[in-house]
Amino acid sequence: MKSHIAIASLLSASLLTPAISDACSRAVYFGEEGQTVTGRTMDWFVSDMDTNLWLYPRGLERSSNTGTPFNWKSKYGSVVTTIYEGAAADGMNEKGLVANLLYLAESKFPAATAGDQRPTLSIAAWVQYVLDSYATTAEAVEGLRKEEFRMVSILAPTGEPGTVHLSISDAAGDSAIFEYLDGKLTIHHGKQYQVMTNSPVFSEQLPLAAYWKAIGGSTMLPGTNRATDRFARLSYYINEATQTADPRRAVATVFSIMRNASVPIGIKIPGQPNIADTLWLTVSDQKNKVYYYQDTNSPSVLWAKLGQLDFSEGSEPRKLQLDGNPDVSGDQTKNFKPAPLFQFLAPKD
Repeated sequence: MKSHIAIASLLSASLLTPAISDACSRAVYFGEEGQTVTGRTMDWFVSDMDTNLWLYPRGLERSSNTGTPFNWKSKYGSVVTTIYEGAAADGMNEKGLVANLLYLAESKFPAATAGDQRPTLSIAAWVQYVLDSYATTAEAVEGLRKEEFRMVSILAPTGEPGTVHLSISDAAGDSAIFEYLDGKLTIHHGKQYQVMTNSPVFSEQLPLAAYWKAIGGSTMLPGTNRATDRFARLSYYINEATQTADPRRAVATVFSIMRNASVPIGIKIPGQPNIADTLWLTVSDQKNKVYYYQDTNSPSVLWAKLGQLDFSEGSEPRKLQLDGNPDVSGDQTKNFKPAPLFQFLAPKD
């Protein structure tokens, strides 16, 4: 009885809480013969995030651009979707590890204290550090659990607070969700954590998903743009859709599922002026190492084949210019051009 009351309370809270800046959805698909695909949407209330794709080689020296910087050297090459030419939002490395940064209003990062002498890493560099450093989810969980740096937030160039959580998945389908709540790192690690959206925090999303699973998606599914409803729909469709070993069909399936969780351009909801449009989608074929991207202002999809990219140490970082070029489409593997590295966005304090 208590569990039913708790779930009812969560459902009520999810219906009454304003969806201000609610953003993004992520899901991991398990096909046949090890075909693993991760999809995500980027939902935000501005129309342009200066998004580009970058190719980063092995052996690249990186710095967090914070007051007490955390420095590292990339062990693996990666293809990354960046925003504001200052933050890594999404990407896949050459081992098939995928990282997705999503909005979470409840995030609260560790406060600076006199006794904490650790270097700092801003959330703008979180995705990049993970892709540069780890080949599997288990490795990343082990490494990030050590908390060798203090995570710090940023302000977006548009003034919004950088409150986020991180999902990762590897080529075997193992997943982990990382959230900083009340200054403490919380980790959910396991292949069962296929789906992540936004508020409430992940531990409260899970019973909501269980509630809808008990009802059965073929009977009824919640249909709004709210994070809790997107979580329920994704949890159902990602496992009920065609499970296949064919990479083309698997990728198409995941695109169709992520579009189901997308927010149509221009949707306005009374009392929720900042409900966020879906600006772009990515789909990562982790078995075949192909990274797909679609701008919702474009009818076409583009992709890069990581197996054909030069990630060798000593090679240059390269950029695929998407900002201002909505008609880029098709196989873009050979079209990354040398470009100087940008600095990660600096923290807000």
